[in-house]
Amino acid sequence: MSIVRFESLGAFFPERIMSTNELMNSMVNPQPINVEEITGIKNRRILQPHENSLSAAVEAVNNCLKNSSYQPEDIDIVISGSISRTRVAGSQQHFDPALSLFIKKEVGLKNAIHFDVSNACSGMMTGVHFLSKMIQAGVVKNGIVVSGEQISTISETAAREIENPQDPQFGSLTVGDSGAAVILDGKGDADNKIDYIELTTCAEYSELCIGKPSQKTPGYALYTHNSEMHKKSRLMMWPMFQKELLHKQGRTFQGEDYDYIIQHQVGAKFVDRINALGEKAFEASMPQNINCLEEMGNTATTSHFIALHSHIQNNNLKPRTKFLLVPAASGLVTGCLSATISHLGAAA
Repeated sequence: MSIVRFESLGAFFPERIMSTNELMNSMVNPQPINVEEITGIKNRRILQPHENSLSAAVEAVNNCLKNSSYQPEDIDIVISGSISRTRVAGSQQHFDPALSLFIKKEVGLKNAIHFDVSNACSGMMTGVHFLSKMIQAGVVKNGIVVSGEQISTISETAAREIENPQDPQFGSLTVGDSGAAVILDGKGDADNKIDYIELTTCAEYSELCIGKPSQKTPGYALYTHNSEMHKKSRLMMWPMFQKELLHKQGRTFQGEDYDYIIQHQVGAKFVDRINALGEKAFEASMPQNINCLEEMGNTATTSHFIALHSHIQNNNLKPRTKFLLVPAASGLVTGCLSATISHLGAAA
């Protein structure tokens, strides 16, 4: 069976920067809450009017290929995992044909099959899960998982509609736009490999966070019951899931010897709390935390890979650096992705 690895990594960061203060000052009904202090998010990137999910995804794939040993015609499959699926100016969403088809055509992936996946903020992680299994099964030799997110439209709706601090759209004030792409292949070894990736869904909580057309004004909105979503029992889903997974293999969290952990980039207090719960559950110290919250905010499906990209760009990787990526998505989705990385295209 092939050893799957991350062969290269690419990202796209929109040029426009919007501060949390700027967003809060745009609210129709100003609120007496310091969102920057609560979330740790100072800025986020916003796509320009001529940009969209497709253009962000294409930029990320091109950046990934620039760092890769593969040419566009070498790629066997492209999987798109974004929540937003805009292709033209404006916020209209396009679901059929699949966004991955347009990415394939724009980049010139002429030999690649394609499909989209939809799994809320874990969409890109789900794509990595699918692709790694396809490579191990011998269905494909390599592939790209990509996401282009134009998610800031929900913050525009929230700024128009929020009337009080308990409004279910408050979480929408944390989001930002971006693109991310990874190439996976079966040429891994002890120095570069996906150790394992497993996801799980607890569907009984799926209605706690719903994105849909706004109930009040034109546009898309995200309605989240934060107090319910972030209850201890919900946050414990990840450590209990991974603890059981490791136990079945006769292993422990401490024995995994992770160097870094990347949680979903919801907010600084969320990350601190879930890491603290992890320490108690695993009875082990957490690895060093990686985040890019302060300057990027919550970029939905791309968040783990944007954080990983930023870290690798700014730090030298030691041999066999071990990363743990922990998804957290509406659904509710959790799980774990363990990856050993000694070198990656994003560091070039």
